[in-house]
Amino acid sequence: QVHFVESGGGLVQPGESLRLSCVASGISLSNIDVRWYRQAPGNERAFVAVIRRSGSTDYVDSVKGRFSISRDSAKNTVDLQMHSLKAEDTAVYYCMSGSFWGQGTQVTVAS
Repeated sequence: QVHFVESGGGLVQPGESLRLSCVASGISLSNIDVRWYRQAPGNERAFVAVIRRSGSTDYVDSVKGRFSISRDSAKNTVDLQMHSLKAEDTAVYYCMSGSFWGQGTQVTVAS
């Protein structure tokens, strides 16, 4: 059975950094595309970043230059490093692949 579990969320001030981690069980993250999505209150879930099986990455324009997605095959994790956080980054962040989603981790950016 496939499970994704996110961690690393929290409350930070604008300009600070957070690193989210997505650990998987039941599947190797090295063999699939893994995406991070986020959902802010009142909004639909939206794409943030992807790391493909090939290792190539892509980001939504609003986070380019601030967020970085990476994979650790040994730990079977995909991380999302977030710098220069803004209030508009506040959301629940999810990792996913195919039809499998984690439960999400809350990121709140506020002064």
